[in-house]
Amino acid sequence: MTTNTVLLLILSIVIAACLSYFQYLFKAKSQSKVYWLLAFLRFASIFGILLLLINPIISRTELEIIKTPLPIVVDNSSSISFLKANKKAQEVYEELISNKDLQNKFEIQPFLFDATLQPSDTFNFRGTQTQLDVVAKDLKSLNKNIHFPTVLVTDGNQTSGDDYVYSFDSENAVFPIVLGDTTAVFDLKISQLNVNKYAFYKNKFPVEVFVQYSGKRLSTANFSISEGNNTILKQLVNFTAGQRTTTFTVFLPADKMGLHLFKATISSGKKEKNSYNNVKNFAVEVLDQKTVVGLVSAVNHPDLSAFKRAIETNAQRKVSIIKPQEIKSLSDYNVLILYQPNASFKSIFDGAKTAGLNTLVVTGMTTDFNFLNQQQNDLDFKVTNQKEDFLPSFNTKFNLFALDNIGFDNFPPLAHPFGTITAKENVTVLLSSKIRSIDTGLPLLAFTETGGKRAAYLLGENSWKWRLQSHVDQQSFEKYDVFIDKTIQFLASNSSKKSLVVTHENFYNSGEAIAITAQFFNKNYEFDDNARLTISVTNVKNKQTKNYDLLKGTNAYQVNLDGLSAGSYTFIVKELNTKTSYSGRFEILDFDIEKQFVAPDYTKLVQLAEQTKGKVFLPSQVNQLIQKLLADESYKAIEKENVIKSPLIDWIWLLILIAICLSTEWFVRKYHGLL
Repeated sequence: MTTNTVLLLILSIVIAACLSYFQYLFKAKSQSKVYWLLAFLRFASIFGILLLLINPIISRTELEIIKTPLPIVVDNSSSISFLKANKKAQEVYEELISNKDLQNKFEIQPFLFDATLQPSDTFNFRGTQTQLDVVAKDLKSLNKNIHFPTVLVTDGNQTSGDDYVYSFDSENAVFPIVLGDTTAVFDLKISQLNVNKYAFYKNKFPVEVFVQYSGKRLSTANFSISEGNNTILKQLVNFTAGQRTTTFTVFLPADKMGLHLFKATISSGKKEKNSYNNVKNFAVEVLDQKTVVGLVSAVNHPDLSAFKRAIETNAQRKVSIIKPQEIKSLSDYNVLILYQPNASFKSIFDGAKTAGLNTLVVTGMTTDFNFLNQQQNDLDFKVTNQKEDFLPSFNTKFNLFALDNIGFDNFPPLAHPFGTITAKENVTVLLSSKIRSIDTGLPLLAFTETGGKRAAYLLGENSWKWRLQSHVDQQSFEKYDVFIDKTIQFLASNSSKKSLVVTHENFYNSGEAIAITAQFFNKNYEFDDNARLTISVTNVKNKQTKNYDLLKGTNAYQVNLDGLSAGSYTFIVKELNTKTSYSGRFEILDFDIEKQFVAPDYTKLVQLAEQTKGKVFLPSQVNQLIQKLLADESYKAIEKENVIKSPLIDWIWLLILIAICLSTEWFVRKYHGLL
């Protein structure tokens, strides 16, 4: 309390005493006890009010004992119950949490973890994911700048996240208590299976398989892939004495369109403790990539045959070479290649615009450029009758679709009239042109996309020589044919905008987040944040339907369908204001990653303990762990002195005392007739 405050308090006492003396004792006829009582009550009231006005700060010192935190973290994932260690985990936790000596020395912090870390003292062992690195990060955040030990009750099996061995702070000891039987048992499993989600009809798609075993010696195992009751593939998998893991790739035929569910199985004649991890389900959707290409030309040229051969190397492509006047209906084609167009192409250009067909325009020495300038707004041609040879130069920044440089720099030149070609907006150049070694800055192969319509321009004839040169360089037409196929694929894709766009996977694994997002656009294709979207999900097998609302996020609406059981589902997303709808389906595969483990990862937990200067214990060694924690002198409680400053105006009792004094004074005066 400052000197000025003390002087003000003394002055307040004097003022209160003087006022109470003057009001009750100075002119009183008799100084009876009643007057002295009233004077005291008035003194207390005035002094209390003056105290509130001065509002002195009262300081007091308190001693606080800060104990070292002791997080006791219990693995709540379903792998604990699968390993039949849930009862033991509960017993270990109870023994630690109830120890009085630990309570006296540490601030015990009970946690559970699976995909996240949560404060809790009850466990159900139903977590579908195990992420131990999250435990490390969250404990660091909760106990910053503190040296503390951690007791980790777990089987050490992690299903996602970073390597937890190096996620924990090396300065804070971790003491893992290993749950589950550490005895090595024979177990054969498919540890990983890589496959693309989509395949094209009448092609073959690869499946990469990782198989491993533990325990007893094994020389061969039987691997198979089946769809329903049909076995598609069978083969032997060979192991050696020093090789417990093997990787191989198999190819499956995509001979039927739609979503296909497959089951990969690995087995041997030996009995296993856990056969769940011998099977892995996966799904592939086979897409129909069939495209009919109309190759329209009024002239005969070797380029036509080269285009047809290159495009039809993909079994899903068919090319029809036709003259402009022979076309009866453009609806028969998905893509048009307009080779050196002239005035006879007028009806084809008009029909393509009406039908929304994408086009590849190839120009050359017989092209009518005045007519072409009238039919499109992507390129402006100002050319002469002089012939020039243009060499290709690959643009490494091209990003409309993935394409490697297949050796364009070695390709022969294309013939084209000399002049200037000006590219307008939305034109992306894949190949620019050179005359000998001089870059012209003019496009040679360019792509555009405007208003949902796509087009490509190849500015030169004699591209058949490119295909031959590619074969000379690569001993195969494959790279050139893939280049042409990707060009046709770009043109065959429908990029038109829809008012309701729904994004979802065709299949999910059990336990994964099942999220479906949707965007709704108004007539100007602007995101409508006032849309009302609902989704109806139906189980194909039992026909049960559930309805949900999609919740609005930043740029999309989303719904999480977590908790659905394995099986096939159809769904309909509806926008209630406009009645717009989208129908789809997805499959939930029966796959529980927590059931893939047959034993605890003892080796990994030992590495963690060594990395953090801790020690691994078994459930039967809990007492040893307790004694080690109690004996460690580095975990001492800290005595902290806290100075607490309280303003007097915060004392509610002072206000109550003033009110009591004023009330008592009034009643005394009333009783004695002094009012």
